[in-house]
Amino acid sequence: MSQADDLIQRLDRLAAERSVWDDHWQEIAERVLPRQADFNTRNTAGDKRTDKIFDSTAALALDRFASAMESMLTPRSSRWHSLRFASSALEEDDTAKRWLEQVTDLLFRVRYGPFAAFASNLHEAYVSLGAFGTQVIYTEEGFDRAPIHYRALHIGECFLETDFTGRVDTVYRRFELSARQAAQKWGEQKLSPKLSRALEKDSDADQQFAFLHAVQPAAKEGRRAFDSWYVEIESRHIVHSGGYYEMPYHVSRFATTPRETYGRGPAMFALPDIKMLNEMAKTTLRAAQKMVDPPLGIYTDGVMGRPNLNPGALNPGGVNAQGQEMIRPIGGGGRPDIGLDMMERRRQAINEGFWVTLFQILVDSPAMTATEVLERAQEKAQLLGPAVGRQQSELLGPLIEREVAILGRKGLLPEPPPHIAGEELEIDYTSPLARMQRAEEGVGTLRTLEALQAVAPAKPEVFDNLDADATVRGLAEINGMPLKFLRPLKDVAASRKSQQAEAAQAGQMQALMGMADAAGKAAPAVQALKDAGDV
Repeated sequence: MSQADDLIQRLDRLAAERSVWDDHWQEIAERVLPRQADFNTRNTAGDKRTDKIFDSTAALALDRFASAMESMLTPRSSRWHSLRFASSALEEDDTAKRWLEQVTDLLFRVRYGPFAAFASNLHEAYVSLGAFGTQVIYTEEGFDRAPIHYRALHIGECFLETDFTGRVDTVYRRFELSARQAAQKWGEQKLSPKLSRALEKDSDADQQFAFLHAVQPAAKEGRRAFDSWYVEIESRHIVHSGGYYEMPYHVSRFATTPRETYGRGPAMFALPDIKMLNEMAKTTLRAAQKMVDPPLGIYTDGVMGRPNLNPGALNPGGVNAQGQEMIRPIGGGGRPDIGLDMMERRRQAINEGFWVTLFQILVDSPAMTATEVLERAQEKAQLLGPAVGRQQSELLGPLIEREVAILGRKGLLPEPPPHIAGEELEIDYTSPLARMQRAEEGVGTLRTLEALQAVAPAKPEVFDNLDADATVRGLAEINGMPLKFLRPLKDVAASRKSQQAEAAQAGQMQALMGMADAAGKAAPAVQALKDAGDV
């Protein structure tokens, strides 16, 4: 059996194991994310996909979830992480700090450059995370105007396996390219005879062909940690083989269940309420239609058939010759208001499932003290912590490590000082949520300061226990104050030294002036003594 046969056989096995998930994802997508509702059906481009949606609450909640995750974890308008060295000996090394700042600046310029498409694809990844509980972002080295390319993938394309620790270490991706696109990616000489023939005809050049990209741990130890193959599935032809230094597929799950590879997300947890709400919306709409345009019974001297209770329907035989109803109730019995009340409760449950109410935790009570704000933020961070921590360990951490490695191989990193060569880097997350997770420190600090203010009138020396500079800088960091607004410690020290020198000089001048004044006042007395001596 050839290498291509082995890879395709493993793909078939992974697809069979995932078939139950496909049915589950299809059901979710049809009601929450219809543009991706093609797990076990093949939709034509431009088809209507909202046939099963009668209430848009879940779809709107999913979009808010993705936007909130982005703003809390990876906001576009601010730096959401920094770098530091693992060695504590370099913590106060200004040269090392400047180099780390340069590397961090470069990372953000590359990500948010006009051709990298990082922000838009990361948002799509959060959408997939909320809908299906699993997302996949693919990163590859760029060879044009962007050093790194980012792409969020449809989870339906990706088949996953994990290592013994539960981390995804194998990704098989089944996707389609036209013959023209395949030639652009790998070159005509790498294509199978079938694709080469299709490429020769303009009418066939855009015909779609199925490909497999298999990435798994390297079979042999070497420089590259992962083996990689691109296979044209129908011809069982390996188009390209190679490897990666790091895993190029960054897979994260919202929540996992033991013995399950794929994650579960908010839409899965809220699916019963989502389905119920859609049925309620459909039923309530019918009830309201009957109230506005009720079915009518009309007289006939024949036999009444099966009644039609649709809005505006006519039912011959529904009334007798005297106008009395022959079946009751034929109209007016609906209570749309009951349906609306029940729907509102289901909407609230769905919004809670997607954390919409949690993300709006500060909106309901905007008039709060600084301590109350930090307390609410701390509570919010505790609730979000488990799911968000998984995104840092499964998505953002490996992503940043690969970015640094790619830029290093391309020679784009700034030249490091000799004494930090080979030092291990670590990531510090500085996103709004990371700061919220530190809100407990801020709450404790503010409460302590409030307590000291009550004691200070009687015992002002209690403030001698505090390091004022460390307190101010710690609160500034917790509250997200940009570091550029804080003066460097060396500048603060120089300013204080200058102020102390000025104060000392002013004291000396005041002492001299006092002495001169005293001398001036003593002069008449001295003269008087001299005069008395002469006498």
